[in-house]
Amino acid sequence: MNITIFGSGYVGLVTAACFADAGNDVLCVDVDAAKVERLRRGECPIYEPGLESLLVDNAWAGRLRFTTSAAEGVAHGLYQFIAVGTPPNEDGSADMQYVLAVAKSIGQHMSGYRVVVSKSTVPVGTADKVREAIAIELQTRGADIEFDVVSNPEFLKEGAAVSDFNKPDRIVVGVSSDKAAELMHALYAPFNRNHDRMIVMDVRSSELTKYAANAMLATKISFMNEMANLAEALGADIEKVRLGIGSDPRIGFHFIYPGCGYGGSCFPKDVKALAHTASAVGFEARLLNGVEAVNKRQKNRLFQKLQKHFGSLQGKTVALWGLAFKPRTDDMREAPSRALMEAIWAAGGNVRAYDPVAMDEARRLYGERDDLVLATSPEDAVLGADALTIVTEWRVFHSPNFERLASLLKTPVIFDGRNLYEPALVEKAGIAYYAIGRGRS
Repeated sequence: MNITIFGSGYVGLVTAACFADAGNDVLCVDVDAAKVERLRRGECPIYEPGLESLLVDNAWAGRLRFTTSAAEGVAHGLYQFIAVGTPPNEDGSADMQYVLAVAKSIGQHMSGYRVVVSKSTVPVGTADKVREAIAIELQTRGADIEFDVVSNPEFLKEGAAVSDFNKPDRIVVGVSSDKAAELMHALYAPFNRNHDRMIVMDVRSSELTKYAANAMLATKISFMNEMANLAEALGADIEKVRLGIGSDPRIGFHFIYPGCGYGGSCFPKDVKALAHTASAVGFEARLLNGVEAVNKRQKNRLFQKLQKHFGSLQGKTVALWGLAFKPRTDDMREAPSRALMEAIWAAGGNVRAYDPVAMDEARRLYGERDDLVLATSPEDAVLGADALTIVTEWRVFHSPNFERLASLLKTPVIFDGRNLYEPALVEKAGIAYYAIGRGRS
């Protein structure tokens, strides 16, 4: 099948590579000429396990190409996927200008029936706006051409996106015609062979499903962080509580790990956008607003613990293990590490940081500065630091030599934002240990 993907960001590239790997002829369109040239050379602009080899293999096989031409893209694909960014506005709403610009281009150039598929995370009602934008362009041209607009939200986890696409838990499709539903079934058939994972619904319900899913997961995280803070005040151990409630199958163990807050490109943006959508229709989303407020507060917990322990951070050097918002990605958007580093700098402190894959992203974000050293290894980050903070739960950080850490740190103290270690084991090595919800505040 001929497929066009508008947008070569995270969602667009994974979608393009996986569809091409299933034998489809995929053309990816992006306005960034430099990025298109990089992709043509086989360079993947993002870190995602397994993605670069898929891009290279399918480009070499001729099933995946890249262009800056919207006209070429519209002419190519029966399926026109919109996978461009929807960054947050200052009021928390999603910025729809890029989605609607693509819709306008499709209307300007289409010459035959097209299935326009919204893959971007968009507010409820966006499909109607996309349909209207295309219809206006067709009317301007005096063209009477049939098209369908479909909502097909992505549920990809950064760090496991290729696997998630190839073996999806569910394929949510919002349609307004039987023809569109049949074509989407045909498109996803290679990913739907074991049993039917496709859930077909109306378009608005599909658009809301994506936001509701992310909001639900964010709510679980914020709930556990709230309980962790309460556990500290009560002298309880949140890790024991987690085991106690997670064993209930109605709750489960997924997304109930307390920590220093969630980040990334999805949860923060989507919770705010859903709350804004609710407000726009006169509904006060108290729970959503609370989830966001708890997360904002939680991102400050490690800094509060540092400040309480040292009194002043002026001239202190803090080692950070982990910069990405979670393991197996280099994404630092809304990452807790950023909130922590910026608070340390504002207090007159210095940072020595290490992350297995996000070092280049940190350089891009912060450039060269005297109060930031990007270390070559976990041990190098700790060398001469006054304290160690654990911000991202990369596997390489799980089993350190605590006696060695105690000798490298000026002050033997660890602030663990991911509860990786057993307090007694750390303290046996002569290191003061502060975790999230484990007694010591």
